[in-house]
Amino acid sequence: MTIKFGWGWKIALLYSSFVVMMLVLVFASTRQKFDLVSKDYYKEEIEYQKVIDAGRNQAGLSGIMTIKASDLSVEIGFPSDLAGKPVAGTVVFYSAVSKDMDRKYPIETQENKMTIDRSALQHTIYKVKVSYTVDGTNYYNEHDLDLSK
Repeated sequence: MTIKFGWGWKIALLYSSFVVMMLVLVFASTRQKFDLVSKDYYKEEIEYQKVIDAGRNQAGLSGIMTIKASDLSVEIGFPSDLAGKPVAGTVVFYSAVSKDMDRKYPIETQENKMTIDRSALQHTIYKVKVSYTVDGTNYYNEHDLDLSK
């Protein structure tokens, strides 16, 4: 005995499967978590010109900023132009995956370098945002850092 489906049943089955698929997609999309980069996004966008100016100041230095990761730590080397000068600011490890993985550290240098213990950081890809001031001049540098390996 074989079951025969007429064209009416086939159309009904097609529409029913489409409705079920759409309901599954709607349910899955409502469970998706979205984190904004910042709660004060618009306020920060207006003040972004300061970041652009600080980036230009950074580009004007003859030395470069280095960021190196080892198994135990992340070392940030400041440009040689700033050696021996007091550096004040913050280092932000921003993860696009989740705001729970973000980390922020005040800058504390020794011999023009800063060392951060890697155990506090997750195994992910970070955008390292270094914002600092030396002798009243603001500097800013961004660097991608892959700690997922």
